[in-house]
Amino acid sequence: MTRDAINRRVQVQGLHHVTIVGSTRQSALDFWEGVLGMPFVFEQPNLGNPAENHLYFDPGDGRLLTVFTDEGRADAGRDAPREPGTVEHLAFTVSRATFQLAPARLRARGIEVLERDRGFMDSLYFRDPNGMKVELACYKFQTPEGLRDADVLRRAYELRVARGDDYLSPEHLADAIEELLRR
Repeated sequence: MTRDAINRRVQVQGLHHVTIVGSTRQSALDFWEGVLGMPFVFEQPNLGNPAENHLYFDPGDGRLLTVFTDEGRADAGRDAPREPGTVEHLAFTVSRATFQLAPARLRARGIEVLERDRGFMDSLYFRDPNGMKVELACYKFQTPEGLRDADVLRRAYELRVARGDDYLSPEHLADAIEELLRR
């Protein structure tokens, strides 16, 4: 293999889907569709493991969240492991209105919620029936037409570093948006 071939990248174009290991079909439907409102799209056998079923949900952007289920498994009912090679959490975008209502709605279902201000976004953390951490996230900015969230965040980060600040703040975001719109 040539040196040039070794240095070439495989360029990704976006997240296609995420697949998680769940317990039963009903548990997955109750949580992903019932609690988080993700429409159930379809199901089929897991073609890589016929003992499992494969459920497909729409997390809101037309991509897919899929769940492997097995009627012989029970909900784990414990925190998922947090070690190298595991997923720390899944984060989903919600509107500001949904973000404000979510803590009470989740707590009404007996789900514990942790709220965090991340400077550039607000976050709610809770666990699915198998202990996987789930985040609902809401940016503190509206991305202008023709830009991507990553464009705003990258420029805000550059401003933060140049100013010697510790974390992204609403001021960095506002200044980044203003600069990007001037270009």
